[in-house]
Amino acid sequence: MAAVDLQELMNEQAGLSAVPAVVAGASRAGIRTTATRGTAGDVAPESCFRIASLTKVFTSAALVRTLRDKGVPLDTPAVDLLPALAPDWRADTRLTVAQLLGQVSGLRESVDAATVKALGEGDDAHLEAARLVVRVGNERAPGTRWSYYNGNYFLAGAILATLSGTTYENALRESTLTPWHLSQTGFTTPPTTAVPGWDGTAELPPLPYPRTRRPSGGLWSSVPELLAVGEALLTTDRPLLEEIRRPRTRPDDPMTYGLGWALGPSGQLYLNGRLPGYRAAMVLIPDHDYVSVTLVDEQNTLPAAASLLSAMQQPLTGDDIAGLIDDFAA
Repeated sequence: MAAVDLQELMNEQAGLSAVPAVVAGASRAGIRTTATRGTAGDVAPESCFRIASLTKVFTSAALVRTLRDKGVPLDTPAVDLLPALAPDWRADTRLTVAQLLGQVSGLRESVDAATVKALGEGDDAHLEAARLVVRVGNERAPGTRWSYYNGNYFLAGAILATLSGTTYENALRESTLTPWHLSQTGFTTPPTTAVPGWDGTAELPPLPYPRTRRPSGGLWSSVPELLAVGEALLTTDRPLLEEIRRPRTRPDDPMTYGLGWALGPSGQLYLNGRLPGYRAAMVLIPDHDYVSVTLVDEQNTLPAAASLLSAMQQPLTGDDIAGLIDDFAA
């Protein structure tokens, strides 16, 4: 896809015309194009946005890689990997790591953002967030129903930290950020490239993101770095990609889902994320060596961002997936 085509597709999206900053990019067989638009004059392809639930891509990949490196199967019961939580474990003891990452855990969804934020910023915060999740037990048997719940990733983050013998953040850096050469991606607000979030015509003040919620969201990143993630999955770690893209859901579930990604009709992997002031969405198509990303600094722009991403991939697949991206539960 030529750079002018991507810019034209972006310009056709009326829902993106008034936002301060939007950046989109695509990579086909490692050849990249990017486009920018917005009312802010300093938006650039390298501008950094909060990517919200796209953070789950990193948590999932980091945990799958760490398990593989340590020879631990994905179907290992989660309780076996979190011995410190065993005395408080009220969840189903058959619950596996793969079921957590695939959002088919059946856990009772009663631990909210405010509750885990109150746990503070200490190095044990991720383990304590996981403790709250397993204390309330299961609503249904693992593997019987897909339901999007950040608590699954609170547990995944605690497992990653425990297996790595360090903090969640250090484990994420060592297993994904550093190997993928990502210098702009992290939980600290970039000092010079961060794009402020907006709500309509009002600029939002910088909002801290609770440490306990980081395994499910909170990273900053840029379009070039997210394209690099997709390219790495497509080229240097295909076994990881094949594990991620394998469906973990049942035919009667609300959607088809792998490990951290929803799955489309022609083999697409897609997801979106939102935080106050930000919307991020991404598509990966392994059979075409293709990845695309859209980052916007206004959370209510998803219909337009989804339409843009769908139009970008439609010549390859023939599918209109705007509705799927727009309907995703993040």
